[in-house]
Amino acid sequence: MINYSDWKPRIFPVLGDVESSEIDRVQGIDPTTALNRERVDEVGNANVVGYTKKSPTIGYRLTQLEYGNIEFWQKIICSSVKGADGQSAITLDDFKTPYFDICGYLSDDSGAYRGTKMYPALRTSGFSIAIGEPQARIERSFDLVGESAITWQGANQYVIYGKHEVESADDSTIDLSGSGIPVPAVDPDNAGVYMFRVVHVTVAGVSTVLAKGIGYTETATSITILATVATGDVIKYCYTSANAPDVIFTPNTEDPSALLGDCVSIYLYIPATGKPSVSDYVYRLQSINFDVKFTREDLRELGNKEVVQRGIKENVVTANLGRILETFSIEEVLRGEVAGYGKLDVERLSDEVALIVKVYTDNTKSVFSYGFKMTGMSPTDLKDAVAVKEYTKTDNVLVGEELIISSDESVIGIEA
Repeated sequence: MINYSDWKPRIFPVLGDVESSEIDRVQGIDPTTALNRERVDEVGNANVVGYTKKSPTIGYRLTQLEYGNIEFWQKIICSSVKGADGQSAITLDDFKTPYFDICGYLSDDSGAYRGTKMYPALRTSGFSIAIGEPQARIERSFDLVGESAITWQGANQYVIYGKHEVESADDSTIDLSGSGIPVPAVDPDNAGVYMFRVVHVTVAGVSTVLAKGIGYTETATSITILATVATGDVIKYCYTSANAPDVIFTPNTEDPSALLGDCVSIYLYIPATGKPSVSDYVYRLQSINFDVKFTREDLRELGNKEVVQRGIKENVVTANLGRILETFSIEEVLRGEVAGYGKLDVERLSDEVALIVKVYTDNTKSVFSYGFKMTGMSPTDLKDAVAVKEYTKTDNVLVGEELIISSDESVIGIEA
């Protein structure tokens, strides 16, 4: 049997010159595949004629413990710098076109390698952050979508990703016969095909997936790039092999094992009234959950079963703040009035609220990890829960369309 510790997850950004990495602190992986086969009947025939077979629909749910690292966010937008200190923040627009592969390298209880579960060309359809209570572990979940799921085994049991840095304009042949390079295996379904994917990334950062025979040719031991290349360009390639790659999974021993609800600071304010400050800190919160849902527009074309264009036509950001009712501080902020203001009419609540969630390495909050900033939020629901022998609980639901992620504290706001 294959135990959870023998499923080694790894992510491979397809676009850009971005390195792959293991996926840390994973608590659950829940991929589902709908084969989308439709039965065909006909008049005059009691038997099934056959089935039309559309491309499968893959739903891939991945849940992690929060460990204060922005790396996985960067991988799913195919970037190595966005969101880092001194770099532009990750915005929701950054999730539109990037796609990536996730592979699970599988061994059984005896240590025998069984194969690789590969989910190619996944895109992000949503994500969420959940802190259920002050001492709960923070969880982040990602909803991913795709059209393919492949199990590689036997002579094709390992999925190999390689990279070649172009040294000159005539440096167009990649030798795969050298010592220590896993030997490419032919695709069992396609005679003469060794490469699963070849991508050309220019110095300017433009990525192009090359077509065999047009962008490249291949043999069992080499790839020859037919597309025009220049010094500094990168060629990324993927194939299968009976031989293992150098690195599959390296446990992360540097970042925290997990972060609790006491490792965050949450601020709520109205930008029109000024910049955020420490006075905008939200007290007495018992829980916070916020999520992003994308309405994706991933298009095909006639004569081609592959997705050829990727995009997102709508974002919805929803935040739910749960607290024990003691004061009306959140209502005062939503109203845009000072503490103790005499009338808090729900019809006068602002629709331009900003919410900041800052994540630290521990509960001393001395080292900032990264944070989220949601703007243009509007309250949509105010819920009071009153029960016998219970303190009154209140939920405030905010909805918007904008969110940024950054490890640069000056971008998120309210620097220590």
